[in-house]
Amino acid sequence: MTHDNTGPVISKFKSIGATRIHNPKQVVFTLDHDVQNKSEKNLKKYATIEAFARIYGIDFYPAGRGIGHQILVEEGYAFPHALTVASDSHSNMYGGVGCVGTPIVRTDAAALWATGQTWWQVPRMVRVEFKGKLAPGVSGKDVIVALCGSFNKDEVLNAAIEFTGEGVQHLSIDERLTIANMTTEWGALVGVFPVDAVALDWYERMLKKLELRTFSTPALGSSIPPPPEHPRINRARLDALRTANLRSDADAEYSSHLVFDLSTLVPYVSGPNSVKIANPLPKLEEAKIKINKAYLLSCTNARASDIAAAAAVIKGHKINSDVQFFVAPASSEVQREAEQSGDWETLIGAGAKLLPAGCGPCIGLGTGLLEEGEVGISATNRNYKGRMGHPLAQAYLASPAVVAASAVKGYIASPDLLDASKLPPAGAPTFSIVGSPSSETKLSQKEAVLAGFPETFAGPLLFTPQDNLNTDGIYPGKYTYQDDITLERQAEVVMENYDLTFAQLIVDIRKRQPADDDARIRRGVVLVSGYNFGTGSSREQAATALKAAGIPIVVAGSFGDIFKRNAINNGLVCVESPELVADLTVEYARDGKRGAGGKDGELTVNRGLSAVIKVVDGALTVTFPDGKTKTYTVQPVGASVQELWLCGGLEGYVLKAIQSENF
Repeated sequence: MTHDNTGPVISKFKSIGATRIHNPKQVVFTLDHDVQNKSEKNLKKYATIEAFARIYGIDFYPAGRGIGHQILVEEGYAFPHALTVASDSHSNMYGGVGCVGTPIVRTDAAALWATGQTWWQVPRMVRVEFKGKLAPGVSGKDVIVALCGSFNKDEVLNAAIEFTGEGVQHLSIDERLTIANMTTEWGALVGVFPVDAVALDWYERMLKKLELRTFSTPALGSSIPPPPEHPRINRARLDALRTANLRSDADAEYSSHLVFDLSTLVPYVSGPNSVKIANPLPKLEEAKIKINKAYLLSCTNARASDIAAAAAVIKGHKINSDVQFFVAPASSEVQREAEQSGDWETLIGAGAKLLPAGCGPCIGLGTGLLEEGEVGISATNRNYKGRMGHPLAQAYLASPAVVAASAVKGYIASPDLLDASKLPPAGAPTFSIVGSPSSETKLSQKEAVLAGFPETFAGPLLFTPQDNLNTDGIYPGKYTYQDDITLERQAEVVMENYDLTFAQLIVDIRKRQPADDDARIRRGVVLVSGYNFGTGSSREQAATALKAAGIPIVVAGSFGDIFKRNAINNGLVCVESPELVADLTVEYARDGKRGAGGKDGELTVNRGLSAVIKVVDGALTVTFPDGKTKTYTVQPVGASVQELWLCGGLEGYVLKAIQSENF
């Protein structure tokens, strides 16, 4: 699936010389991100995408039909035991229905259109076992918010999660979709639930809904045949699923095993401005944190059950006069169901501001964004600084019921319907780790250098003492769907939401750099950051903007996999060096901690360091301001990554494949 980013993918598809879609039934277009934008330019882009779909026989869902991830579940593209990918980071959501959902990036999408093929590194497996049952008033959103806050040391980074345990049976499909959706924020590549009785019963109900939506009762004696059955959610497919259901072996091995007791959980709130920070709702409620805006929307929590939960809280009340409450359904089908139940009218009557089915404020587009100094609480999936509006706003994440209660009361608050006597104590939920919480990387031997690949990367070293530096910090969402933005402009806005001085700092440093005089050496600024660098969305510009600014290589403690994928696909080299990050943290980070900036308050540390990286030898040598040097051992860059780099990235590689293999 591609959405508004289909436009750039079409350009990539054409630029690699492709003339046909390898398999049109493998491709789905859904327009969902910038649906409030009625400008001539955006409408023209949408029309171009639709026309391309018609020409090539691709399934197309127009703006207003809903968010792509919700559509893929509603329409059965994401189906148990399938592999379904999207050029969007929240593809993990499909794991809620037992489908392996994982993100790809724009260049991957073009490659899939042209060849039906792309690449993956097989991830490690982590087992997350749920015990017990949620107390009344505690939801799936509370589960994943608490998990992100409790296991916040990269325990599941770039792993495939399998959810197991007797507690799973007590979670509805909507709750599973919410949890799987935000395994992205937790750092995982995949989060898959079992196809159990709950899932099978849900599909039976879906089948009946589709029959009511599609079939009409013919007149008595009429010979008109009924309409055809749904192509993906139908009786034959559900029967086959029951007959040949897949389960993990009893003796399956996992890199680690996390255990979480659902019965010990109270409602949780994430933030401000970080999914790694989570607190019990009672603790925040005592602080009476005043809010300006509340949001019930996104692929995470805008299904009919979420709208019903919010309506139950709001019924008989009005939205606080100091709060704007924005609501958008996950899809037109969701809105239709909410209208039939009366929940939609409850929200309208209370004063909610309605938005079309789509992403909108969640991605920082359209009406209702947070302004400087404002505080918002949202049922979305990300509260990164600047994502939902101004970088100096504060954003919290919570369940639909808590968001609705806060919109009514004017501060972060629990619903009146919540019976505190039925909740466990508001301390930390009970969890444990069995086995290793993370996998250690074994360093390979020296790699051969392919002809034309630089043996050495060298240049001044900049340090951003920050873990989880996300894609919104690297490349703000407000620029993501400006498809005609140049690489030069990308370089001007790089790191804007993290450090406004960053782009100019790079320009000043590059003016003093010598020109490349040896093809074996690639000069540029060497950027070093903390752990989970590039976490967040699938936006390709997070990688291309850094490269355009003059950063040919990034060193980090670890990388978010989707950023690393974008980097590899676009010829930006990534190297992990936890030892270097630790040394720089002690020497230059404030209080020896990443996340508080440098010792003198600077967000980007520029202290006259330089680095020389022999990427195929696996040696990284840093020269410190006093002239001393230290060499660190790092993972060498392998032949496959070198080959993509030499081709100018995956686009060039696919062009080469098309020319040689005649796809």
